Amino acid sequence: MLDPQRLSDRIEIDDLITSYTVAVDTGDWDRLDEVFTPDAQIDYTATGGVAGKFPEVKKWLAETLPAFFSGTQHYVTQKDVRIDPEDPDRADVRVYFYNPMVFHEAAGSGSSRGLLMDLGGYYHHELVRTAQGWRSRRLLEELVWDRKPA
Repeated sequence: MLDPQRLSDRIEIDDLITSYTVAVDTGDWDRLDEVFTPDAQIDYTATGGVAGKFPEVKKWLAETLPAFFSGTQHYVTQKDVRIDPEDPDRADVRVYFYNPMVFHEAAGSGSSRGLLMDLGGYYHHELVRTAQGWRSRRLLEELVWDRKPA
């Protein structure tokens, strides 16, 4: 049974995941400060990205995504939220994602649209409750499938 605190936690965690995807898809990189702890560890190596501490990965996202992609759109669906019964200020969350990404159109390609790449997998977050609310202190991206342009 969910008591009011657990319901509130679930809504806050859902909002945190939404903030993450909106920040990445809109290029609102400073919004990520509301998602991660300052010392968070992030690992995007499963999809060809980097791994490291939050400030370095935030900088990499801000430089790399706009350089290669004209658009990204995350769809996050099931969220398996496991709040630690021994420590209710900790939670492990597995989020299913589908992420289409559009490469910039090649100059002179004659194409009226960019090339599409699709990624599907899971985001594994280790969350902690802070004075500012729930924050991710670890994100591991797990790739389950991809579809890339030929």
